[in-house]
Amino acid sequence: MSDMPQDKEFYELADAHIALCNTHMGKVKPARVSAAMLFAAARFNAFVIYASSENKAQMLLEKESAIAYFMQEYEKYLRENIDEHLSRYEDPAG
Repeated sequence: MSDMPQDKEFYELADAHIALCNTHMGKVKPARVSAAMLFAAARFNAFVIYASSENKAQMLLEKESAIAYFMQEYEKYLRENIDEHLSRYEDPAG
């Protein structure tokens, strides 16, 4: 997981979101909690793009590159975290 940010604040923020999701486990199916968190991330990131744009024209101009950036980051983090979980399996069959 060498590509993941290494600062403490980053992980504390991520852990706070995970802790909130964990409060819903047992009451709601994990897939639903995951979908809600994914939607929330998309909604917040859309706001970040909006807030960092000076106007609608700039937002439209940078929309596709912003989407590509967030998609690339999500895929990278998802792959790294799946690999981390895979490393925890002790399957002699491989």
